[in-house]
Amino acid sequence: MVFVVADNEHGPQLWPNRFADAVGSPGPGLSRDQCRCVGYSGRTRTDEVQFHRDRQDTASEGWQHLLALVDEAAADGRPVFKPLVGMSAVERRQVVTLPPTIVKLTQVRHFVLYGSNLVRIPPEIGAMAGLEVFEPYTSHRLHWYPYELTRCTKLRDSTVSTRVLFGNFKHRPPFPALRPITTAADTDFDALDPGVWGADAVRTCSVCDRQIGDQLHQVWISRAVGTDVLPLLVNACSAACVAALPASAPGYVPTPHTGGPAITQPDAHYR
Repeated sequence: MVFVVADNEHGPQLWPNRFADAVGSPGPGLSRDQCRCVGYSGRTRTDEVQFHRDRQDTASEGWQHLLALVDEAAADGRPVFKPLVGMSAVERRQVVTLPPTIVKLTQVRHFVLYGSNLVRIPPEIGAMAGLEVFEPYTSHRLHWYPYELTRCTKLRDSTVSTRVLFGNFKHRPPFPALRPITTAADTDFDALDPGVWGADAVRTCSVCDRQIGDQLHQVWISRAVGTDVLPLLVNACSAACVAALPASAPGYVPTPHTGGPAITQPDAHYR
């Protein structure tokens, strides 16, 4: 597949679609759900947003197939992993997160999740030490990423749909409001509502990687990861770990914050 781009001086130019081999087979059935959480412009942006509440059905065929594909990729040490290509449309729609077993994919250098139905990525992605290229492009329900992605120190290239990100520079949609400090006495960190916390469990600190103890501190920070600035969710074990976070990328909220409509963001680039 190629795209034709008009060029008044030299005539039409042909640009190849580099994701042509990253698309899984079409129906029958939908491969993903529609999402308009953040809008696509200053005119359509919402004043308040929340996390997606979807929970992963671990009994579904799509989840079981994905587990098998991860095991295969770990066993053969492949450098390029495009799991959705080998799944049916119905199976792709059934997958809303990735399995913790991605920690085994240490040899994967190029990870493609084009057109996924994902709503969150687990912190275990930080263990993919060989990751260099990350492409969840057109995953329109994926509005944020875990801070643990910054542990992929070889990651240099990414392709995401920036217009659907919380706090993106194009039209600055808001971030979900976070509870800055929560105690284990009040909340079971192993049984969370993903619509409130962005996960169904939080067990380790995004910053120091120690076990979450008596307190959970959640903040947002916007950092450059690969070639994109991403909204990153930090699950920290202490105020000290929050204080240890680096500065945000230039042009974004400069310090870690708890989101919500009251947070003041820089002006949008497009309206």
